[in-house]
Amino acid sequence: MHAITKTKPVPFLDLSAQYKSLEAEWLAAIRETGARGSFILGPNTQALEKEFAEYVGVKHAIAVANGTDSLFLSLRALGVGKGDEVVTTPFTFFASAETIDMAGATPVFADILPGSLCLDPASVRARITAKTKAIVTVHIFGYPTEMGEIMEIAKKHKLAVVEDCAQSFGALHNGKVVGSIGDTGSFSFYPTKVLGCYGDGGMVTTHSDAVDERIRRLRNHGAVKPFVHTEIGMNSRLDEVQAAVLRIKLRHIKDDIAGRQKVAQEYTQRLAGSPVKTPSLPKNGTHVFNLYTIRVPKRDAVRQALTDAQIGTSQCYPQGLHLQEVYKHLGYKPGSLPACEHATTETLSLPIYPGMPLDHIERVCEVLLEAVRG
Repeated sequence: MHAITKTKPVPFLDLSAQYKSLEAEWLAAIRETGARGSFILGPNTQALEKEFAEYVGVKHAIAVANGTDSLFLSLRALGVGKGDEVVTTPFTFFASAETIDMAGATPVFADILPGSLCLDPASVRARITAKTKAIVTVHIFGYPTEMGEIMEIAKKHKLAVVEDCAQSFGALHNGKVVGSIGDTGSFSFYPTKVLGCYGDGGMVTTHSDAVDERIRRLRNHGAVKPFVHTEIGMNSRLDEVQAAVLRIKLRHIKDDIAGRQKVAQEYTQRLAGSPVKTPSLPKNGTHVFNLYTIRVPKRDAVRQALTDAQIGTSQCYPQGLHLQEVYKHLGYKPGSLPACEHATTETLSLPIYPGMPLDHIERVCEVLLEAVRG
């Protein structure tokens, strides 16, 4: 056991070491982009789309401005609109539901599985109506949803499936990379993600030529060629500088994922046998640990103890989306989705990132175990 310095802060996320290792390549890419004079949808973006599609195992990848746009454009390209319902999880970042409203449809919240914290297929089945058009399933925290059952439900009811992969780049389900199973995969490149850029960015993946063609049109103001517009679109284009850094980081992604998994393993070993419930691992896939999220009783007191010890944490998520003020009109009440509501009282995300020092892991565990046992 390493010596532990009681006053040494432990950040929730530290991207500086990774940046230093990539700095020379990154600055060279900026110089090259500037010298070329192509800054939007140029050769780096085109190359990234090709490389990304190959990694995920899909025919097409379309780079967009951010993860929220990737969800919204997916829904629009799949024909979701006014009068439709889309089933999704309440235990997720707001964008997963917000974009359903943005598309003109109504989110319908299903409950989650206590182990994976992903959508519960049985709860999804119970919420299918004649108005249901699609399912947005979220691979939360890096854990892949049980896609076999989700796809069976979709096939039976002729529904589109959008995989929200914002927190799960590189996760596997039955040997397939997430984002290659549904009709579309939606990715965020926000800097905190498994594959993150140095700003905002996103990607949509699909096997469909028609969906690919439409999203490419929609992301560029609905234009089929310069100054010729066939529908109302938007401005959602990835810039060349972000595409350049993503290409660099994609080449190192296997090591980065392995680094996250190593930190997770260290946590799990040290917390075994304690009151702390560590993250479940999928039986038919791999967890990439965008977040290492535990469940503990008296979560708020435990989090405060970690904060007092200068250890960064995150509470994902403090309230299910079905109980948020913005969705009050949908009529959900406390107790409507019990598994989600219970999870929001217990979940706490600990620091995790590739290369996290072992003494930081040990310090987090020491303070955490003292708090839960005290």
